[in-house]
Amino acid sequence: MDLGNTAFIVCRLVLGAVSSFLAILLWSRTRDTAWILVIISAITAYVEIIYSILNLLGVIGENILPEDAALIISILLSCLPTVFIIAAFSVMASRKYRRR
Repeated sequence: MDLGNTAFIVCRLVLGAVSSFLAILLWSRTRDTAWILVIISAITAYVEIIYSILNLLGVIGENILPEDAALIISILLSCLPTVFIIAAFSVMASRKYRRR
């Protein structure tokens, strides 16, 4: 692995960890549905980062997961953060337009 890949992995891990840590801190302070969905999005994004790095390093491979299962997990983990963000925006939009 070259320096560029190492820097990429470290950057993703550090920024994802900081984002998840702050999201967990915020989770204990808020009970708003939209914010909780954003927090879950940040945490699932970090899970996707961890999974993709483990897959890149060969820790998770064909010997642990079947190829179809690995593909499904990769697709789900890459799409879930966006799904939670869409849900959060929908909750906020429904609140905003319901008042009118």
